[in-house]
Amino acid sequence: MAYSTAENLIRHVTLRQLQIFEAVVRLGGYTRAAETLHLSQPTVSMQVKKLSETIGHPLLDRVGNHLHTTAVGDEVYASAQDILGRMVSLGESATALEGVVKGPLRIAVITTAKYFMPHLLGAFIAQHPEVIPMLKVTNRSRVLERLKSNEDDLLIMGQVPVELAVEAHPFTDNELVVVANPRHPLTKQSSISLQQLSKERFLARETGSGTRLAVERLFAEQELEIQPYMELGSSEAIKQAVMAGLGISVLSRHNLRLELAGNHIAILDVKGFPLFYRWYAVHLKGKKLSLVTRTFLDFLLQQGKDMMRYIPEGKPGASSSA
Repeated sequence: MAYSTAENLIRHVTLRQLQIFEAVVRLGGYTRAAETLHLSQPTVSMQVKKLSETIGHPLLDRVGNHLHTTAVGDEVYASAQDILGRMVSLGESATALEGVVKGPLRIAVITTAKYFMPHLLGAFIAQHPEVIPMLKVTNRSRVLERLKSNEDDLLIMGQVPVELAVEAHPFTDNELVVVANPRHPLTKQSSISLQQLSKERFLARETGSGTRLAVERLFAEQELEIQPYMELGSSEAIKQAVMAGLGISVLSRHNLRLELAGNHIAILDVKGFPLFYRWYAVHLKGKKLSLVTRTFLDFLLQQGKDMMRYIPEGKPGASSSA
């Protein structure tokens, strides 16, 4: 590269432009990038245009509704990731030298984990008050999108994706049980077979849910299939439907503290249940974890399981925050 060209880039390309362009490519569009960076879409478009003009080549092509990087855009994207990554490392190194665990902690969890993760975060913040927690609660498919695009420091889920190269750290048990309204006839029976269960009105999470995948796998091993009576988008909705007598379902025991204590929901005695899985803290393989993230991960691995026993019964906190 000629010196004059390099000098021009140094003078006119800003870190903010590189951050915006990297977000547009990584998130697949201007709208998602604007939402993530808390900017307006016109501002994002303008900054990408200025970057393109400074470099002297188009960086993005639009084919139909999809954006694609040009050959030059690929080079700029790789350079942006490298530069921004180095800036993050620089900031983390400066913080680590201070010897204080502080700064943002971005955690995304599937909806089932909202019943315990705020409590674990609260206990962690009590030990490290200068940490700024950001908790995002969403469904499994959206969590996987966030994982692919590296939007969070850690993701909490019960089923580790096999299609992605990740590191998964198990930190506590996830016990799945079959539940029904306490007045359901099956509550008086023991050793209920899966075949008998498959004939009941089954309330299921949306396709792709970790709990649903686990249940379908168990039934498939017995050459049985579940035909959902209703599909619902959250564990809370399923609990309400079960209590209303609309059918039976499978839920994590962590979600049922209040309902079991009040005798609003009953656990059925079903062969093959409970299913025991693990809760995992997940990140992309090779991802460099910040001091805050490493400290929180160590907290989960060392204290998470014991702390889960002391989470108070009651309604969960807010479902999400930006």
